[in-house]
Amino acid sequence: MAKHVRVATVTFRGIRGETAGETIENNIKEILRLLNVAVLDKPDVICLPECSPFLGLSIEEMVGNAEETPGALFARVSSFARENRVHVVFPMMRREGCKVYNSAVLIGRDGEYAGSYDKIHPTIWEIEAGVTPGVEAKAFELDFGRIGVAICFDLNFEDVIKSLAGNRVKIVFFPSMYPGGLQLKTWAFNHGVYMVSSIADDRGSMIINPLGRVLAVSSSYQPVICYNINLDYEVLHLDYNWEKMDRVKEKYGLKISFEVARPEAVFLMSCEAEETTVERIIEEFSMETRGEYFKRASEAREAALRKGLDVSTKG
Repeated sequence: MAKHVRVATVTFRGIRGETAGETIENNIKEILRLLNVAVLDKPDVICLPECSPFLGLSIEEMVGNAEETPGALFARVSSFARENRVHVVFPMMRREGCKVYNSAVLIGRDGEYAGSYDKIHPTIWEIEAGVTPGVEAKAFELDFGRIGVAICFDLNFEDVIKSLAGNRVKIVFFPSMYPGGLQLKTWAFNHGVYMVSSIADDRGSMIINPLGRVLAVSSSYQPVICYNINLDYEVLHLDYNWEKMDRVKEKYGLKISFEVARPEAVFLMSCEAEETTVERIIEEFSMETRGEYFKRASEAREAALRKGLDVSTKG
């Protein structure tokens, strides 16, 4: 069954003022302006860049101006979310007691606080400035599906994406100071997820599909991009599956789509049918996902090694 979601992402560098307070106010005003541009495309969720209300400040100033959640900055953006019935990923420095986290705060369609992801891998200079590392790569269950977040330097560490993929996350939002580039495509391809970046830079935010293909890129002319994606999908390997694709098409026609990635030998199967799902079709035609295939191949290898060991022992 099709599970369509419209994702929007914002590119924003920040607007430095004479003081930290003026910088934050400039940024919040510009964030709200860009959010109002984004909402014209009727997204279900909008992602903002890392530390977006504090852009233009030094790391020490960011930490010094960290805010408890919900707080005054949260309230400005949550009002927008509630009025427009849209989820917002709102990255900021978040204070919790005596600790400060580089967080992505999730605001629900109702404007309520839905949780936070705290950056697991802050940079060394963030830690030296007082940022506390997070400890959990959280999955958030929204009304359209399960999402996760990774922030900037997290992209260099596989523990984050492995945890999110293990929790069956379909979309990973990536608020960041740097574009990520090939690393984003690698995460998308290796783990079969949509990657949606929001960059505090003019070099472009991206929306990338689970085959590592770029669907949309922002620019200075188009700082807000939006894309409709279907979360009823699976990534499969061509081995043992490709000869079944015609039979699937014969039965389901336009209700099923295949996007083949060569030379990688995998394909993305998406379902538009109301009466079934990709998971059921895979079962119906005795297909298997890429993950299942690789697991079966590993098991076959281990069995062969055990058999070889048994033969050599008996000999």
